[in-house]
Amino acid sequence: QVQLVESGGGLVQAGGSLRLSCAASRSIFSLNAMGWYRQAPGKQRDVVATITSEGINYADSVKGRFTISRDNAKNTVYLHMNNLKPEDTAVYYCNVRYGLRGYWGQGTQVTVSS
Repeated sequence: QVQLVESGGGLVQAGGSLRLSCAASRSIFSLNAMGWYRQAPGKQRDVVATITSEGINYADSVKGRFTISRDNAKNTVYLHMNNLKPEDTAVYYCNVRYGLRGYWGQGTQVTVSS
């Protein structure tokens, strides 16, 4: 069993920044399938940024503002969010795939006020 613990969410004004963290209970050193997703009230969960064997990809809505990164020594995946907008308000989830199974964290709320 794998546990993912997200942190770093909160309330921020438009134009502000946050850094989300996703700490895994197992090593992520050899993994190449992880990412951040978000779900706004009444909407489906959408991909925000992913790291795969083919590289890093971002949703068009966050390109140039968000950066996904990883620290293998800490078994942690980060999402650096700059120039936040009210439409970025959502619960943010990380997903990490070990073998054929993907695991989700509990989510962290990000609220951007205008």
